[in-house]
Amino acid sequence: MEQRIERIKKQLHSQSYKLTPQREATVRVLLEHEDDHLSAEDVYMLVKEKYPEIGLATVYRTLELLTELKVVDKINFGDGVSRYDLRQEGAAHFHHHLVCIECGSVDEIQEDLLEDVEKVVEDRWNFEIKDHRLTFHGICHRCK
Repeated sequence: MEQRIERIKKQLHSQSYKLTPQREATVRVLLEHEDDHLSAEDVYMLVKEKYPEIGLATVYRTLELLTELKVVDKINFGDGVSRYDLRQEGAAHFHHHLVCIECGSVDEIQEDLLEDVEKVVEDRWNFEIKDHRLTFHGICHRCK
């Protein structure tokens, strides 16, 4: 975890930002709960357990900054709640999600399944793709 925090710190520095203690606390919570797709409120409650002096507005600002700097991705699974997902290091694209409409579970697909589709879109529509997101909604293997 410490190596990842150091890399995130360098990423922020390269954009003229510092990894303040408040930002570091938020990053640590995201790293500790990497598979959980936390909302801003979830992150705040977990940060507050360790650092009670941190306010909700600080966590919101930190999450927005981390999104802007592409450290995290802001995602919405159609339930009206923004969630935050750490971007995989070295990944060219955002990973895909499987959202169960029965139990609400979210599973991740790390493999990039859209390389061929991207090529068609770029060639046919002369459109330079920077990223893509794909979310499948259905019934997970646990509920089937």
